[in-house]
Amino acid sequence: MSEPSTNPEPASDVGGIAADRLRSIVERIERLEDERKALAGDIKDIYVEAGSAGFEPSVVRKIIALRRREPAEVEEQETLLDLYRRALGM
Repeated sequence: MSEPSTNPEPASDVGGIAADRLRSIVERIERLEDERKALAGDIKDIYVEAGSAGFEPSVVRKIIALRRREPAEVEEQETLLDLYRRALGM
């Protein structure tokens, strides 16, 4: 008959891994993923609203992308774009 271990591994420490800590991290990530999905749905609804209000959603997306960038970077890109258009006779 085998004797029970006098020093069993705690249920929260399996194979050197703190299971409770790992579970907590995984559950937090899952909650944030769910929140991200909900936010993405809300953002999509706002783009639909913009379209219904007569705004072109693709242009609104470009404006949002431009606002995230540094003004100097935007100006440089616009300057190059203008230069390339003129070079192509546009």
